[in-house]
Amino acid sequence: MPLCFAMYGNPGAGKAYVSSLVVDSLCDEARGQNTAVACFYFDYTTQKEQSLTSMLGPLLKQVVGGLEGISEKITRAFRLRLPEIVEMLQIASSSQHTFICVDSLDECVEDNRPKVLGSPRQILLKSPGIRISLTGRAHVRAEVGKSLSGRIAILVISPRREDISKYLRVRLDEDVNSDAMEDDLETDIMRRIPETDSEM
Repeated sequence: MPLCFAMYGNPGAGKAYVSSLVVDSLCDEARGQNTAVACFYFDYTTQKEQSLTSMLGPLLKQVVGGLEGISEKITRAFRLRLPEIVEMLQIASSSQHTFICVDSLDECVEDNRPKVLGSPRQILLKSPGIRISLTGRAHVRAEVGKSLSGRIAILVISPRREDISKYLRVRLDEDVNSDAMEDDLETDIMRRIPETDSEM
């Protein structure tokens, strides 16, 4: 069984949506079980504040949140140094099944990505009960493969032409000013957009 599940796709293909479904499903299944689910979203608007500690600290806090008898020191993980956070994630995930979902890895500052990918590798080596889910655009695939080689299942998410056409049809039908659009323009939209997006 792979230890890491990576989803790649172009912007707007549905990676974040699929990732949210994965997190929701895991949370539903984790209720009442000895299982932790933690997630982190890389937001391009906060790249200046991004660091390995700012990602792993909140993940640790989520992982240990359901464990009984956790010290105050651990629950204030954002104040710990990086090696302590990695070690505590290893310890916490060794005593329970743990799922970590990292969304929009491509929005992580490029210089930080090797470190971000190195930490899960360290955690996976010492914690057999952990599984990691990653999403990102296709250009991060090589970095992920290099860092987590041999342990990855890959899913490429891409829109189907029929789905794009259905979506456009619904949106055009919902338009309250549909009379303002000429038939030629609507026909052009229905032909060109699905053709272009499905080729991305």
